[in-house]
Amino acid sequence: MNVDNCPRCGKIFAKNFRDVCPACMKDIDREYQLCADYLRENKGAIIHELSDATGVAIRQITKFIREGRISIVNAPNMSFPCESCGTLIRENHLCEDCRSRLTKDTRRMMEDESAKAAQLEKQKQAEKTAYRGISEYKGR
Repeated sequence: MNVDNCPRCGKIFAKNFRDVCPACMKDIDREYQLCADYLRENKGAIIHELSDATGVAIRQITKFIREGRISIVNAPNMSFPCESCGTLIRENHLCEDCRSRLTKDTRRMMEDESAKAAQLEKQKQAEKTAYRGISEYKGR
């Protein structure tokens, strides 16, 4: 039997296909129902209003959105924080600025790695040439 500590409450539970204990799962389902009911009545709500009105953490609301349990298609003002900087977004996990920064950093890292590899190859070639010259000199 696979047992684990619940990340929400710390209790030990038999882990099957859920990451939290049954008691916390009931709490999460209750929080979801609160959010869904509030959004049905207030389609123009933003995530901060939803959190304040229901008492559900913004992180949990964001998780509901990412899991697809809360659809933001019918909630035009609903957005969730970027995982990197916290800017409110409506799709993906990162805002456009963070995505472009990450892409640029990755490209720069790859260029640095290829430059290091080229430099290492030059050093190896130079060493081979130096040893070949010494070998030829000794052979005379």
